[in-house]
Amino acid sequence: MPVGDHRGHGDDHRHGDGETVKVGIVGLVTPGCAIWDKANLDGKISFNGIVEQAKIVIPKVKRAGADIVIVSCHSGADTSSSYGDALPWPENASTLLAQQVPGIDAILVGHAHVEIPQRFVTGPDGVKQVLLSEPLKWGERLTVMDLDLVKSHGRWTVATSSSTVLNANTVPEDPAIVKLVAKQHQAVRDYVNGVIGSSTAPMSAATSRYQDTAAMDFINYVQADAVKKAIAGTSAASLPVLSIAAPFNPDAAIPMGNVTVRDVAGLYIYDNTLLGIVFTGAQVKAYLEYSAQYFQQISGTGPFVPSQLTNAVTPSAPNGTPDYNYDIMGGLDASLSYLIDIAKPVGSRITNLAYDGVAVDPAQQFVIAINNYRQSGGGGFPGVTAAPVVYNAQVEIRQLIIDWVTAAKVIDPSVFSHLDWKLVSNGQDITITTS
Repeated sequence: MPVGDHRGHGDDHRHGDGETVKVGIVGLVTPGCAIWDKANLDGKISFNGIVEQAKIVIPKVKRAGADIVIVSCHSGADTSSSYGDALPWPENASTLLAQQVPGIDAILVGHAHVEIPQRFVTGPDGVKQVLLSEPLKWGERLTVMDLDLVKSHGRWTVATSSSTVLNANTVPEDPAIVKLVAKQHQAVRDYVNGVIGSSTAPMSAATSRYQDTAAMDFINYVQADAVKKAIAGTSAASLPVLSIAAPFNPDAAIPMGNVTVRDVAGLYIYDNTLLGIVFTGAQVKAYLEYSAQYFQQISGTGPFVPSQLTNAVTPSAPNGTPDYNYDIMGGLDASLSYLIDIAKPVGSRITNLAYDGVAVDPAQQFVIAINNYRQSGGGGFPGVTAAPVVYNAQVEIRQLIIDWVTAAKVIDPSVFSHLDWKLVSNGQDITITTS
């Protein structure tokens, strides 16, 4: 990259005089790809840990003559993992990368969907400060990094660095770009705003993290219905079908009346595909116990605000268990009911587990409608990766729900929504308030 004779932040700030700085740009991705995209990558691409791979790649880039090294790292800054023991490396390793791999000057962070305007991490020499920045998600922010360079012993190095994030909403549209994509943009808007059906009642996901809601019941209903139809005529057809869904988006809502593609897509914001696996009753309970670690251990009946109950800190989630790692399970042809006792320790919270009003037999078999992220080990839920697979057509769940509404025309929550689970404290109902 030519430094040239341009002026920088002020008239007295000059970066060079027609010289060249060699910048090495390295891209690294979370090994979690091997989990969530297993169907497409297994046997084709192998993944190493981020730190482990960087220790191989960064020295090569430096030997090739790079003065400055910038890493674009699709991995969160705060060390954590949602894959349990499914992978031997952490999912979010950008801070470890800065701490453990020499030669890195700045890291552009992604994946965690948080906003980090500027953060400095001490490098492996105990002195160098490595710049980190994460620009939120989905193009909502843009990170700008400023690296001030000095030349020493014939090589350029970073003297000081800084970064900030810009809000995309504050920048005027570029007329040339708007014109270039106008046709495609309008086509997308017309599609997502198109009415595909109606609902007899509103369904909000706002409280789905801590209360049984029709919105989550709807996702589970559509998923379970699809799997049941797919396994008809097979040896698994006689087994009762259950389904899991996570409260991905608290802002999602299906209105009463006309329903658009946008409304439905908001319920399921990820590109996961649907599978069917076989579980025993014991595995169902173990799965729900694992999911229930999402809740903090607290006694008393409240009133509690949601933040007192949810997003518990665990060894694998030091910043709190994310909403997408809390799964709600429901039945298709009959109710799967259970209580989650938040006064009890993790592993002993699920009580009154019953299917169709009868206590679940540990040996009983069920088919579970589950997404590919979870079935591949995402979140580290027990039993899923080794469970027999009875359905895997790699159908995207979001599109499946859109297609269901398009075909059915009417969403009637009374068909699939009923109280199947609730939080209790030492067996007593609790009060939750949002104010």
